[in-house]
Amino acid sequence: MSSQAPALRRNVQGGRFGITVRHMLASGWFVSLLAVVVAFLVGAILIVISGASVGEAYVAMFRGAIFDPTAATWQRQIKPITDTLYNATPLIIGGLGVAFGFRAGLFNIGGAGQIIAGALAAVWVGTKLSLPMGLHTLVAVIAAVAAGCIWSAIAGILKARTGANEVIVTIMLNSIASLGLAYCLGQKYWQLAGSGQPRTANVADSAAFAKLLSAPFKVNVGFIVALAAVVVYWWLLERSTLGFEVRAVGANPDAARTAGVSAGKITVATMAISGAFLGLAGANQALGDIGYVTLDVAGSIGFDAITVALLGRNTPVGTLLAGLLFGAFRAGGYPMQSQAGVPIDMVLILQSVIVLLIAAPALVRWLFHLPHPTGHSLREELAAGLLPIGHPNTGADSQLADAAKHAVPSASVAAAHVPEAIPAPRPEGGRHVQEPTAQNGENNE
Repeated sequence: MSSQAPALRRNVQGGRFGITVRHMLASGWFVSLLAVVVAFLVGAILIVISGASVGEAYVAMFRGAIFDPTAATWQRQIKPITDTLYNATPLIIGGLGVAFGFRAGLFNIGGAGQIIAGALAAVWVGTKLSLPMGLHTLVAVIAAVAAGCIWSAIAGILKARTGANEVIVTIMLNSIASLGLAYCLGQKYWQLAGSGQPRTANVADSAAFAKLLSAPFKVNVGFIVALAAVVVYWWLLERSTLGFEVRAVGANPDAARTAGVSAGKITVATMAISGAFLGLAGANQALGDIGYVTLDVAGSIGFDAITVALLGRNTPVGTLLAGLLFGAFRAGGYPMQSQAGVPIDMVLILQSVIVLLIAAPALVRWLFHLPHPTGHSLREELAAGLLPIGHPNTGADSQLADAAKHAVPSASVAAAHVPEAIPAPRPEGGRHVQEPTAQNGENNE
């Protein structure tokens, strides 16, 4: 008996490892990782077709986005990673805004309009008000968050009250915001004094985001704001009552209504908070990125934020990492073009392939023969896989089903080991007669 125990323990440990590996291969995170790898492989094929060197292209991207060992000074050597942080800042904040809408089942495609609203509000406070340093920045950020919140809440109210599709409404709001921006920048009230250019004046130094490092580095306090936004996003979704209701509506609106959650109220609140994050991204553009507002203040951030949210699986850490990846693409794209002769459009191709594969996870699973997720946590799969009942190796689903079949509540387990109680005496003819036990019965025979 004791000689078999070590072998049993080794089999159990092997089973734990196999179940853990299978759970990892079936996870959405692994699919996202493979999507990035496949995107780089597709990019390598296209680089070869264009006649450039794959090694030179990707090395140039690394030098422009992470570290440049050939630079003359250590400041220039580490500047690429700070450029990545600088480019990733608006993508992280914008990605959090889009991801918050996704968690409630809402597709906020109006990021560009909300960024414009936030940037205009921030630049107005930064140029028209005179406040002490620190307070000036805080008021400008609050104004940007409020502007983005209000602009996005319009779509939420229309959806909650009339059932209007939030995708169509936010697209229209993007057009309204862009035309409104063009009108404002055509007015002398908004324009830089003495200039006919469609741009505002620079925000006051008391309102601008402070630099984290001196020149030649561009990274500023906006990156710290982005990290704070990640924490706020996590707390809202995972630790607040509102976050629980948002996740409930996103998972099953009908069940949430049955539980007493107002889907209309959650729709408005979700769109408003989503817009608040994107308005904060607009503040970063106006106060920390360029220091003023032009017609191109939103750029492609609103749509890139959708990709960041998808790649990050709408989670705070995932969105942070996805934003850093896309920031690295932006920082490394220009060196790749100038040093390796690969067009900057290659970065757009990489992003597009990632989006395609993230939107079709079944394709990635088919390409790499990955197992399908069971819908259970790793702890549940491990508990099912460690039952010593000789399950066939047919996957975690059958093991979990067998686990449920063989699971016995602790009280029942205790009762199963208690011997049968002796039956109570039955009245017979007015007196109690003890029923014979098995031993007495044998003797009588």
